[in-house]
Amino acid sequence: MSKLIIVAGVSGSGKTTIGKLVAEKLSIPFKDGDDFHPQKNIDKMKGGQALNDEDRKPWLDTLSKKLKEWSYEDGVVLACSALKEAYRQTLTVNDQVIWVFLEGSYELLESRMTARKNHFFKAELLKSQLDTLEKADYGIHVSIEPKPEEIVSNILDQIK
Repeated sequence: MSKLIIVAGVSGSGKTTIGKLVAEKLSIPFKDGDDFHPQKNIDKMKGGQALNDEDRKPWLDTLSKKLKEWSYEDGVVLACSALKEAYRQTLTVNDQVIWVFLEGSYELLESRMTARKNHFFKAELLKSQLDTLEKADYGIHVSIEPKPEEIVSNILDQIK
């Protein structure tokens, strides 16, 4: 079985940036969970509406199937919000899954979100994600305040 690393956190936490760097360091593929959303979810978020459990279910089921496939290939680093424990249980397809949780203050997250361009997720939805977030008591928890290279080094130290 190959490494399955899920980099989780709310929007603006740096899942894509950190996930790509971790994947590069480990020489395994990177996938962004957002790329697997059905179009209706993207349209809903573009319209400023938060997704509910019903919206997320087909997306999470797709990611779960993909994770099983990737476990028999080269492994993967997957960026995915995974806000609730039930979502994380759907994505924990085997005992090889390593969870990495990116954490930061509302102010830092909001400033990052308002600075990014051409992303379908509106900054106004951050509060709904933080309200939905169920913090895990397992996995690797890292602050998003340091520079990306420091965050990645911290993660890799804990994975090995």
